[in-house]
Amino acid sequence: MRFVVLIKATRDSEAGVMPSEQLLAEMGRFNEELVKAGVMQAGEGLHPSSKGARVRFSGPERRVIDGPSAETKELIAGFWIWKCASLQEAIAWVKRCPNPMPGESEIEIRQVFEAEDFGEAFTPELREQRSGCARRWPSRPSLEATVAGGHSAGWLRQSTAPNACWPNSA
Repeated sequence: MRFVVLIKATRDSEAGVMPSEQLLAEMGRFNEELVKAGVMQAGEGLHPSSKGARVRFSGPERRVIDGPSAETKELIAGFWIWKCASLQEAIAWVKRCPNPMPGESEIEIRQVFEAEDFGEAFTPELREQRSGCARRWPSRPSLEATVAGGHSAGWLRQSTAPNACWPNSA
């Protein structure tokens, strides 16, 4: 099973306060443990919402809403994608994580849909479309090479994105 592990934003992260050297080192060590255990598939920190935008959909209409977003409690400061045997395993890993923010913080764990979860709606044609998209997805430096290269003090990148395309991707 795959899980997305969401690090919730705080007032400090939304204000652009960067993590301390100590927190970066602690997170780097934790990320290395995740990689060595074969759990971590991807992970990134995110800039504050002031550097982003939202697009609101209403039927065929699209409305762009520039950042910052008002509700900090709804925002994400970073994420991991983990491969775990169960939700309980993912919870156990999160409990070992250094506190990602000064003071109080929250991490949310959500299971990622896999192709099998869509049942009969995910037709053979849609499966082929998804496979074709995944084959065309650009590769990046491997996670293991990134760790071995000494760049693990922070967020690490996945080597490829085999599940990057939804069934309706072009």
